[in-house]
Amino acid sequence: MSMTDVIGRMQGIQSMIDQLKQPITAKPAGTAAAAAADPALFSQALNAALGTTDTASSVLGGLPAAQAAGANSPTSSATVLAGISGATAAAAVPAAPGTVNGDAVVAAAKKYIGVPYVWGGTDPATGMDCSGFTQRVFKDLNIDLPRVVSDQMNQGTPVASLAEAKAGDLLVSFGGEHISIYLGNGKAIDAPVPGQTIQIRDAWEQQSNLTSIRRIVPGGSGA
Repeated sequence: MSMTDVIGRMQGIQSMIDQLKQPITAKPAGTAAAAAADPALFSQALNAALGTTDTASSVLGGLPAAQAAGANSPTSSATVLAGISGATAAAAVPAAPGTVNGDAVVAAAKKYIGVPYVWGGTDPATGMDCSGFTQRVFKDLNIDLPRVVSDQMNQGTPVASLAEAKAGDLLVSFGGEHISIYLGNGKAIDAPVPGQTIQIRDAWEQQSNLTSIRRIVPGGSGA
């Protein structure tokens, strides 16, 4: 159900709530006020106003615990709507980059072992090139990297040498022609060249051909 539909249904709920505010003793059994005294009847009335039991369940499930517990007493449609909006907003917030470390980068990268190298590729279903691969790995962790190596090599913070590199660091070589992800213990993973697939191998980058080492997230413990 869209937010517009929910708002429309709120009008029906508000009408019902107005009736619920009347003294229960002044209403015979079967009225809206009597429903307020019986949680099951109130739930049925709410379902009727919403037009579907599934929607009523999702509305109550999206509210904070204390607010949902009070759903069997008169409340306002604005309060219910606020609960829906809050739950939606919370679900849309991605994980903060600071909660990801190098070990998570390594785990995300290993999922793509066997994907073919395709120059300019960014889609695991058809193939990726070296920077398309690294961009995809970090995107899986809700971290945005630029598309090409020349931009990726300026992200994060510099690492002085391969001896100081940690799992999850980016290894940039040959002036920005290639990029891989360091796994630790002398291993790296990359999309190497046409005709090969994403693979783990000995880190062929040496200090002599490394252009840059960049740490995007806190370093991991190593492969």
